[in-house]
Amino acid sequence: MSIALRIVFNLYLLLSVFVALPDENFAAEQQRPNILWIVADDLGYGDLSCYGATDMRTPVLDQLSEEGMRFTEFYANCPVCSPTRASLLSGCYPDRVGVPGVIRTHPENSWGYLDPNATLITHQLKRQGYQTALIGKWHLGLTAPGRPNDRGFDHFQGWLGDMMDDYYAHRRHDINYMRLNETTIDPEGHATDLFSEWAVDYLNNQKEADEPFFLYLAYNAPHTPIQPPAEWVAKVQQREPGIDEKRAMLVALIEHMDAGIGQVLQALNETEQDKETLVFFTSDNGGQLNVGANNGPLRDGKQSMYEGGLKVPAIARWPGKIPAGTKSGLVAMTMDLFPTALELNGQARSEEIDGISILPTILGKEQSPLRDELYFTRREGGVTYGGKTIEALRLHDWKLVQNSPFGPLELFNLKTDPQETTDLRETHPQQFRDLAARLRKQIQRGGEVPWQGPDKNVE
Repeated sequence: MSIALRIVFNLYLLLSVFVALPDENFAAEQQRPNILWIVADDLGYGDLSCYGATDMRTPVLDQLSEEGMRFTEFYANCPVCSPTRASLLSGCYPDRVGVPGVIRTHPENSWGYLDPNATLITHQLKRQGYQTALIGKWHLGLTAPGRPNDRGFDHFQGWLGDMMDDYYAHRRHDINYMRLNETTIDPEGHATDLFSEWAVDYLNNQKEADEPFFLYLAYNAPHTPIQPPAEWVAKVQQREPGIDEKRAMLVALIEHMDAGIGQVLQALNETEQDKETLVFFTSDNGGQLNVGANNGPLRDGKQSMYEGGLKVPAIARWPGKIPAGTKSGLVAMTMDLFPTALELNGQARSEEIDGISILPTILGKEQSPLRDELYFTRREGGVTYGGKTIEALRLHDWKLVQNSPFGPLELFNLKTDPQETTDLRETHPQQFRDLAARLRKQIQRGGEVPWQGPDKNVE
């Protein structure tokens, strides 16, 4: 063997050690499945029947769980909206793509700017011949080059901004952020109904397409304002006598969304695309407690670095591929869906991303833990946060939390104390110092990426 050939061969061996190659047998057997990601907004860990809610009826998502796999240890990448969505689409921790906090209309209260150089899942899947679509909430930028069509979506029909001030009027700060691609539209109807109907229309149009589709369906529900249709509230109150009015409103909004998802899944069945489609449902963060959310046994909720703000429902279904009625305790994060979509198409995971494919798990195979460390960060304004960050780090069963930029770090053991009630910082000083050092390195890593853009996200 010549010296040149020997060098090439040795380089190949070296790369094979460090690069996780896809399952070649799986890649050869499958034929570019359709991918449908459904993301709820602020859905609590305990706010589905299949996750323990006793005052709620979510038959569609319950059936999805029965037909597929339910995750019990799935984490959103952040306890608020924009950062988790950035991680979903980039496969990276949110601060590594410039979105440590919520992107909003006004620059003085906006805490992220999606890195224009970040490679999103849309770019990767388009190279594999996919048609890409986003229906629903974007929340990752209001101007070019930060809008959905700028970032690889062939079709966008939905809401460009953050929360809606009204589910029927579709405005935020009196600005209409409803779009069909780059055209402003002003449709009539409840936003949940609109997003469900548009998703059904998209699936019907894709029935005869030669290319597979990637559809990201992102609901605003059950984010505030808690504004379900009146008939859904009446149905809940009649079924659940004595239910708190605030809770009844939230239950109705979630049940209304569940029915809309049912329309979408029915369209998949009627167009005979269901067996060719991997469906993954989750939430962008935990439920908001002051509007009646239920995060099960977990401490706290949305905005918080305690488990109730981070751990979310997650369900995967792919008929004939994912074992029906199964449950997984694999500790995974939102950003892991990116490399999972890559592996579905036989693509290797890039070392530039933080996510790791969970495809072996959802196919019913044994899989080693994805990572030792799970990092969480959030930047926010106002007097409560002052533009600073809060963080958390989970290392195996240990968890380090700084839930206020002005408060102390706390140390918990999730195995013995899943409700995070007892701070072990003083009794386990070495463990505390170790996690604190790891967290500082991660904060430095995230600080390499700017999070304020030149246009300040203002139209």
